[in-house]
Amino acid sequence: MVSGPGSEPDSASEPTSEAVSAPASAPGARPASASSGGSKDAAVRPSVWLGRTAPSRSRRTESPAGLDRNRITEASVRLLDADGLARFSMRRLAAELDVTAMSLYWYVDTKDDLLELALDSVYAEIDRPREGADWRDRLRELARSYRELLVRHIWISPLAGTFLNIGPNSMLFSYAVQDVIRDTGLPLERQTGALSAVFQFVYGFGTVEGNFKARCDATGLTQDEYHQQAMGTIRAEPHLREISDYSDEIMSARGGETVEEMRERDFVFALDLVIAGIEAVRDRTGSPAQ
Repeated sequence: MVSGPGSEPDSASEPTSEAVSAPASAPGARPASASSGGSKDAAVRPSVWLGRTAPSRSRRTESPAGLDRNRITEASVRLLDADGLARFSMRRLAAELDVTAMSLYWYVDTKDDLLELALDSVYAEIDRPREGADWRDRLRELARSYRELLVRHIWISPLAGTFLNIGPNSMLFSYAVQDVIRDTGLPLERQTGALSAVFQFVYGFGTVEGNFKARCDATGLTQDEYHQQAMGTIRAEPHLREISDYSDEIMSARGGETVEEMRERDFVFALDLVIAGIEAVRDRTGSPAQ
């Protein structure tokens, strides 16, 4: 992390917010707690969306022409998509924008601020469900769009579990989810559990899918080639023969010619199971769905 404008990232010097609450992207998540290190400001303002919105550092130069928070956020997303979370730094971002690192501090206080802004910005990509559609269809649409987001931007998974995530786009997603869950007919006290069952499942599914795809891309193999090599290695081990034989039976029974087809079948069926569970609980304890 950075000790000052233009310096190389240093983990001991730039404040990092780790105090979190249940993120809007993973509704129902258990809040984590940890102390923030580095500066008093980071400790009292664990999110860019809380408290002061203007950067607090004193400025010694003029704000560069053509630079604003939206442009900085868009560049941050591009870098995170290209290089990943571990390599993201203020210096790399400044180079991408062709400005000095000091210029960035006109708009943000810390790298965490940028990560939160980038995280919220990509939530605008989530498709809004069709108005008036059955709650089951709307739930499937939101779940699929959220899954695709996690695969498309694999860096958001750790951030969604770290930051408070109450930016405007994240909150619009949360409102859409709540509207669907409300229409299930579940009693009020059951709705947060249903919300967690659906979107914690999607969060985990999309995170694993995205990481697997990224790993395959990094090795230069397709997902099918990677899978075939892995299964070939397992089958070659005599003590794993029982496991590999059963895995072959399962894959044959569920159908699909490719890893992506098999994964899609699993996602659809798993989501159907969750929806069936919601319906069963509602019929037992709730009121008719709207």
